Amino acid sequence: MDRPDYIASDVHLGAVPRETETEFLAFLEHVGAHARSLLIVGDLFDFWFEYGPVVPGKHFRVLAALRELVDAGIPVTLMGGNHDAWGGRFLREEVGVAFHADPIEMELGGRLALVAHGDGVGRGDLKYRALKAVIRSRPAILGFRLLHPELGMRLAGAVSTTEHKVENDDRARSRAEFIAEWARERLRQDPRLSFVVCGHAHLPALEEVEPGRYYINSGDWIRNDSYVTVRPGEAPEMHRWVRQPARS
Repeated sequence: MDRPDYIASDVHLGAVPRETETEFLAFLEHVGAHARSLLIVGDLFDFWFEYGPVVPGKHFRVLAALRELVDAGIPVTLMGGNHDAWGGRFLREEVGVAFHADPIEMELGGRLALVAHGDGVGRGDLKYRALKAVIRSRPAILGFRLLHPELGMRLAGAVSTTEHKVENDDRARSRAEFIAEWARERLRQDPRLSFVVCGHAHLPALEEVEPGRYYINSGDWIRNDSYVTVRPGEAPEMHRWVRQPARS
């Protein structure tokens, strides 16, 4: 049987408990044993920025695990999210992942997929869309790079709202619906597409919009520990990672 393509998103490493990182590392080991490829649909990190050769060292274990997948012949595609869109040479050349800051078309399970993190799409996130244009601009990136890395990382941590999403996010369902509406419209407008894949909503979704054509959102690793697999000729499947009991 052909190996499936795996999809995950919104792990937010750096803002989640260390146990989440440990479980995600176990998931990556599972991917290495069972997957044809891995797609991470943004916000793998709660903050990522490359200051030339300087990168956040606390993510070393996950970066090394991703490199092991690549070295084993399992392609890894990493979509930049609203927290980690500033990837670059280090991720591409040292880790070996295919990093994309903007939506892409790619093949999943032998079928065409449109992949986007989901921030700023559809009718929602109006204020963020304006902010996104600013923070991704060349002047903003150059200005941030002038900050000392420790100051930049401290600033990013201060403005992050990820920890609040662990308990409650009243806007999650409306944000999820804006993204789903956008995905449905993309599928209706482009008959080539079999899948539209997004993250950002933090709510798992697997919707057959038309026969054999799906909107996929793999959810997150803050509350759901969810991921999706896609096999050639089969419907996508949603899964939840079963965490192992903590050792005493």
